[in-house]
Order: sequence, then C-alpha cells, then structure tokens
Amino acid sequence: MVKREALEKQAQGPFLKFLGTAGARFVMIKQLRASGGIWVYDGRAHILIDPGPGSIVRCAASRPRLDPSRLDAIILTHRHLDHAGDINVMIEAMTEGGFKKRGAVFCPSDAVGKDTVILDYARNFPERIEVIGAQRSYEAGGFTFRTSMPHMHPVETYGLKFTLNKTTVSLVADTRYFPELSGFYRTDVLIVPVVFPEPRAGIDHLSVPEAAELIKRCAPRKAVLTHFGMTMLKVRPVLVAERLSKELRIEVVAAYDGMKLVF
Repeated sequence: MVKREALEKQAQGPFLKFLGTAGARFVMIKQLRASGGIWVYDGRAHILIDPGPGSIVRCAASRPRLDPSRLDAIILTHRHLDHAGDINVMIEAMTEGGFKKRGAVFCPSDAVGKDTVILDYARNFPERIEVIGAQRSYEAGGFTFRTSMPHMHPVETYGLKFTLNKTTVSLVADTRYFPELSGFYRTDVLIVPVVFPEPRAGIDHLSVPEAAELIKRCAPRKAVLTHFGMTMLKVRPVLVAERLSKELRIEVVAAYDGMKLVF
C-alpha cells in the first residue's frame, strides 16, 4: 500500500514559494515583510534557501503546511542574519531534533568559520555540511544547482541557478551591481533582490535602476522582484514592477509573502 505522504508528493508538481520578502535589516526587524527564505520543490527533493528569522513559523503557517522534516537540503547564499537567522532550528527540524541523520547543508566557508552561524552541536545532525565555492555544481536528493561568481558583499556570497520542470531559474544573491552578473544569471525566471528605489553609495545592495539593467541584460521570460527595504515598501513594489514591465517589455512581478510559483 502506497503511503499517503508518497501520494501527496506525487500529486504535487514543482514549485517555488516565498516564505518572506523582507530585505535589509529594518524590514526584517520590524517584520513588515516576513524573512523565512524560499522553499523549492523540484518534484523529488525539498530545498530551503536562506532561512532567515521566522522561517520555522512561516513553514507552519503555510497553506498547505510545509513540513521541514521532509527537507533534503538547506542552502545559505551568505551568512547575514536576515538570510541565516533560523539555520540552526531548521537543521534541527530537517533532522527531527538530530535523531534522524539526514539532509545536506550548503553554505559559504565563512558561515562555518571561526565566527560560525551554524552552532557546533548542530553540525553533526545533517548527513553532510558542504562548503560551496564559485561557479560549481552541487546535488542533494536529486536536486542540482550551480553557484555564481563571488558577489560584491561584505561577506562571502553566491547566487544560485537551478531547473524546475525544464524551466531554468536563477536567484540573485545580495550584491553591489557589476556588469558581469548577467553572464551567469541568464535564465527563464530571474529572481532579483531590490532593496532601494535608487542607488546608495557604499551599500552593497541592488536598487531599482540596477535591477532594471540586470533584467534587461538577462532578458528572462519572467523577472520577480523581492527582498525589499524600507524605502522600497514606501514606493510600493507592485507599482515598480508594473512600470518595469512596460519599460522593459518583460513580465516583471513583485513577490509577496507566501507567493507560490508553479512550474
């Protein structure tokens, strides 16, 4: 007899769900947008990317509920707390409190360095913790992804590229804009963090004009804006997305907490 869980897994196609769209620290601190990361299911494996503060709560509140004990892997693009605040609790959840040694954790080297964000006691819970590097491929539970070149950010940071049901998806990680980004991020669906309406000198995050330039260079079928800062919320991301769609003649949408893309 096939278990109910297996039947549910077979019935559910590949998807990507935003467990939060908060960008930068103040939106996260005030929880004006959630900061739970992104859940990806490719038809076989469940992957959680960047479990920031509240990730475990957002999984429980999701409809249908997302069960962290079914995770095959957790990926950190970088160690900042708005991306990694719930990494330890999600490792515990993936491994059912450490009693089931399973799953993989992928992270840059400084996430497990001297000033680690993954606590020592939790390191033995997953089957493996794998340090990621630039422009390399990785696998967990049949799910494969590729990392970008190093980004311009205060800590070691990499973006991601993967495929869901023959659709290529790329997730831009936090970075200052530089033209070489488009060489890696050309995909069908482009997810772009947009913290500011306008560029800010000395702060390594993308603004709307820089995101627009990246979208134009990459020419995806669909671009999704996310990771909004306070000033972005004030100008309303949905209106920014509508304007960019008209200007670029590319479908641009603004992500919202709980938004699900089905592939």
